[in-house]
Amino acid sequence: MSEPSPASKAASIEEKQYLLRFNADTQSHLHVMDTEVCMTSCPDKICTIFCPAEVYKWEDIRMHVGYEGCHECGSCRIGCPHQNIKWVYPKGGHGIVFRLG
Repeated sequence: MSEPSPASKAASIEEKQYLLRFNADTQSHLHVMDTEVCMTSCPDKICTIFCPAEVYKWEDIRMHVGYEGCHECGSCRIGCPHQNIKWVYPKGGHGIVFRLG
């Protein structure tokens, strides 16, 4: 039998060491309901601060939502002072995958 290549060994080690992964859906489970509220009523863009995954990024005149890295902690459900973020669980089989739990 032949020895596995070094590249396949490295991939195997990475596979064994992961603690979390993201299985992103093609559609976001996070939605900013009204970007006008972000522009006019929220000068601090607080969601860009409290999200531990840094999913929310303010870009000139709109909020970019990088849902693919969401930790599904629900912070945005309760942290937005204007209740302007709609958060739902990702569709079954999608979202964050924890190795140890």
